[in-house]
Amino acid sequence: MLPEISSVRVSQQGKDQLAKLKRVTGIKQWNVLCRWALAVSLADPSPPLVRDIAGDSNVEMTWRTFAGTEATAYSALLRQRAKVDGEADLNVVLRAHLHRGLGHLSGGLHRDQSIENLVVSILGKA
Repeated sequence: MLPEISSVRVSQQGKDQLAKLKRVTGIKQWNVLCRWALAVSLADPSPPLVRDIAGDSNVEMTWRTFAGTEATAYSALLRQRAKVDGEADLNVVLRAHLHRGLGHLSGGLHRDQSIENLVVSILGKA
């Protein structure tokens, strides 16, 4: 059985990407943006290339804050992905997918991009 996730910590690069996403989209809550990033990465069938990601920023939230009312669903998705990717640690799976998703979301953002354009670009990649 895989261990539960108790908290989510973001790297400094991830924090910078979250700040950019907040600025461009106007979404103030990091947990919402992190959920989007996780979903974008999980939609990609390939495993993330980087799995050893430092939690070297001051952005940290509990699993409950991160996952909200859908904690059971996110946990099931991560467990399935851990199985598929051959990874024994759910925390590693979460960090790898979260950071890949943040890279995807923030990579193509422009100052004048609306939240609607962001959603369309996400849906177009899925």
